[in-house]
Amino acid sequence: MTKPRILVVTTGGTIASRWDATARALRSVADGDELLASLGACAPDFEVTLDDFVNLGSNLIDLETAFRLARHIEARLHDDAVVGCVVAHGTDTLEESAFLTSLVVASEKPVAFTGAQRGADAPDADGPGNLADAMRVAASPEAVGLGTVVVFDGAVLGARDATKVHASRAAAFASPGVGPLGMVDRGELIVTHRPTRVPSFPTRSIETRVDLIALAMGADARLFDAAVESGARGVVLEAFGRGNATPAIVEAVARARATGVTTIVASRCPEGRVLPLYGDGGGRDLEEAGAIFAGGLRGPKARILLCLALANVARERRPDLFRAFGR
Repeated sequence: MTKPRILVVTTGGTIASRWDATARALRSVADGDELLASLGACAPDFEVTLDDFVNLGSNLIDLETAFRLARHIEARLHDDAVVGCVVAHGTDTLEESAFLTSLVVASEKPVAFTGAQRGADAPDADGPGNLADAMRVAASPEAVGLGTVVVFDGAVLGARDATKVHASRAAAFASPGVGPLGMVDRGELIVTHRPTRVPSFPTRSIETRVDLIALAMGADARLFDAAVESGARGVVLEAFGRGNATPAIVEAVARARATGVTTIVASRCPEGRVLPLYGDGGGRDLEEAGAIFAGGLRGPKARILLCLALANVARERRPDLFRAFGR
């Protein structure tokens, strides 16, 4: 019987990091062969195509690199021999790369992002277990159609909703308000529910000049205006509650719209949806000033979607796009 073949793409991160005593810092140094060797007897019995894409801490991965990664995965999945893909990635920006990949990759084949919270040379390193779990997900027929997922500490999370919820614990990722799609239990993928898939859309390029601004009590327009004046083509506001701001922000949004700059409204709350309900600088005023509401998308994910929308989707279609993905 032919073994399934999976593509393993490495990008660096804590899973590939060792302690540098001279620098007194963790550094991303291990390549893909070393990551696979770390699995030892726990290695799943699959054929593997290894692809060392970059070796960076994910704090150094920018939008253009993440877009190239997603396009690379999309191209490699055209290989009929490959049943799925694993991406080993640093945890700082893993959720953004995973969501971007979910928007670019049209294939039904599973793409499983994973990483680690402890370095490769730590006595209790969690990378090998996470990598083995992700490989099993990528090779499982049950994962077909799930889209891009995040596999971490046994949980299988949809890319749209997965977010890093703890800076250091092994159970670093969750999907607040939504929950996991399933789990890996003693090497077996258990799918508990399937997400509503929103179709990917053609992506030829990405607009990187998009800023994310979180609002705080008494927020004025200085940061927003500075973003626009310095060349931002889009701004995502992490607004209060249901999507509220201040009168000064509303005025800034209207000014930005007049110059062709798009504003997206998300909530700074970890759970819940934005809706244009309030006046006096609230969501209804933001909508009338031209802002688009992101539904349940959190700020970093709304930024990723806007970066792709600005480069690939006509202006008049962007509100519908955010309604579809913000559900």
